[in-house]
Formats: sequence, structure tokens, C-alpha cells
Amino acid sequence: MFIAGAALQWLRDELQVIQDAADSEAMALAVPDTGGVYFVPAFVGLGAPYWDAYARGSIFGITRGTNRNHLVRAALESMAYQTRSVVECMTRDSGIRPEALRVDGGAARNSFLCQFQADILGLPVERPATAESTALGAAYLAGLATGFWRDEEELAHQFKVERRFEPAIASSRREELYGGWQRAVERAKGWAR
Repeated sequence: MFIAGAALQWLRDELQVIQDAADSEAMALAVPDTGGVYFVPAFVGLGAPYWDAYARGSIFGITRGTNRNHLVRAALESMAYQTRSVVECMTRDSGIRPEALRVDGGAARNSFLCQFQADILGLPVERPATAESTALGAAYLAGLATGFWRDEEELAHQFKVERRFEPAIASSRREELYGGWQRAVERAKGWAR
């Protein structure tokens, strides 16, 4: 994916819809849904699995009742939709369906996003106790190289889940929402040709 969290940066820096990315969770929860709004953050085209350099960022479904909370929620939801697209591609190519999705980084601090990700994937989402797993992984590799850790199995026992988000929507609603995302992506494709 080329753009995920940068969509929130755009809402903050260019549109000044939010003051801080941390505000996004409360704003997303201030409305019951996006009101039918879909945000395709294809600012530099679409990456995996679409691979369309001509796609452009688009917002669909705006009505007179759409407000900034709907836009923020749609931006957060777009991250989950993009992740589902990639997970489906990986599952199709490998023949292996994941049992859960482990998340990390700044966006993982957003409980709304983690819950929506679980809902749209139909899989549990696990947020680790250590949010910055990349740095922790580098430290684990260094520990393996120096003999501090015996093997990868010993490292596997170090992982601690801070919170597990279980899917909480009906599969029919999941598919309806994802179908809307897919329609929005199709409309955003090839825009710059």
C-alpha cells in the first residue's frame, strides 16, 4: 500500500480537519458510520494489489449531511479496506488463511481502527504490548546473532498481546461495506490517464 496513515496526515496538514492523528479515534466514534462515504487515498496511485499508477485520491458518497467526522472515519476505514485487499491477495496466492492479524506502529494505538480492521477482515486483530515491533524485532535479531536468545521458539514466547479485537459485525454487513470500497476503488482507477 502506498498511502495509509498519510491520509490522516493529509486531513491534518492540508485540510486541517484534525489537529492530531490521535484525534481521529474520537472523531470516528462521534458518528455511527461514514454515512456512505468512501475515501480512496490514492494520492500517488494505488499499490498492491491494484497496481494502478493512474489512480487518484477520491472521496465518494458525500451528501449535504457529511461532516468532518465522516471524512475522518472514512480515512481510517480505508486503511482497513486496503489491508483486507492485500490479505485476500496473500491468502489466494499462498493458500493459507491467517488466524489473526498482528498490528503495530502508531495506527495500532487507535482502538477504533483495530476493531474495524477485525470487523472487515473477519479475523481477530492482536495489538502487542510493545507498539513499535520493528525496533523490537531488530533487537531480537541482534540477540539471536549474539546468542542472547537460543532460537526463534524462545523469541515466540516473548510476544505479549495488550488487546485482542474480535470481529463484531455480521458477515453480510462486512461484505456490503467491502463491496462499497471495491466500487470506490474501481472509480478511482485510471483517473489520471
